[in-house]
Amino acid sequence: MLKTTEGSTGRLIQLCSGYFFFYVVFGVATKYFTGKSALIVPPMTDMEYLVWTTLGGTLICLAVVFAAGWYKTKTDRFVQLGPLRVPAEYLYIIPSGFCTAVVIPTTTLMYMLLKSVMVAMVIMRASVIVISRLVDEAQIRQGILHKKVYWEENVGVVCAVGAAGTQIFLAKSGDFDFLQNPAAMAVLSAYILAYSFRIYIMNYYKNTRPQGTPLDNKWFFSIEQIAASVAMIAAALIIYHSGSELRPVAAFHAAVATVHDQWLPAMLAGAVYGMVAFFSVFIFMFKGRTATFAGLVNRLTSLVAGTTATLISYFVYGGRFPSTADWASLGLIFVAVGFLTLAEKKRTQELSAAQEIKAGT
Repeated sequence: MLKTTEGSTGRLIQLCSGYFFFYVVFGVATKYFTGKSALIVPPMTDMEYLVWTTLGGTLICLAVVFAAGWYKTKTDRFVQLGPLRVPAEYLYIIPSGFCTAVVIPTTTLMYMLLKSVMVAMVIMRASVIVISRLVDEAQIRQGILHKKVYWEENVGVVCAVGAAGTQIFLAKSGDFDFLQNPAAMAVLSAYILAYSFRIYIMNYYKNTRPQGTPLDNKWFFSIEQIAASVAMIAAALIIYHSGSELRPVAAFHAAVATVHDQWLPAMLAGAVYGMVAFFSVFIFMFKGRTATFAGLVNRLTSLVAGTTATLISYFVYGGRFPSTADWASLGLIFVAVGFLTLAEKKRTQELSAAQEIKAGT
């Protein structure tokens, strides 16, 4: 494996490659288990797939962070909370985990509540790109971020939002009925709000490390995942025993009470998605880069992986062929990547001159 240094372009390419590979595998698996192209009979509902993949992803993340010891305290900043002396970073990493616990289920709930999956994907991907740019603006004004956002990154934002928005042109007027649906709007608002706080917190942690202090993303990831897991388990127990007749709650109860016979393979697919989570967080928190740049790299990689998964599914088991809008989006993505490449060259030169990263790979 190519040896790379922290914060280098080579390390970034490695993370993107891992993210792309596992995202494609999970994307193909999703089409295998759910939807009209599913190869299992009966196919899993979105909620059944959410339950078992979330469990699989959570278990693999927890297994790695505990087995590797990433959770062990790695800070010299402590605060006193009653009788406990805890790392100061816990005060915002744990809330970030709670935000993660909101993002995971609301992603699938949006697919359930919105008539068009395509519109749901557009909203989620475009919102993260815009949020990342707004986080940079906020932290620059607060004096937390001391780097400027290059104009090439701003052009990349425009191209990426255009790539996502291309799908909207094929949407029907009925696909936007969610604007009149209070439940759908509540879920969408929760998703955007939770992701906003999470991206802000990740960048706050990254941008407030003392000069010369290693950026320990593994420790951040482990504490965030532990907090997210505890929150999701607590929420699942409350929802399961709530007795609510709301459609998503009823679907969740049915998915748990009546176990699909393909639950184990779905859990294994979830474990693959758990691997995606590692690469995703490490890209979002990549050393020396703005939230704008990292958010773009993350979402663009997922967009390319999504199209690739659709193409593989088509040739392997007759799923749908990528649409004209998919190919048009892909073209805009490559334009965005071109501008990000220019921005990356400028950023690495800047970081090398400031001795924030080592020159080379």
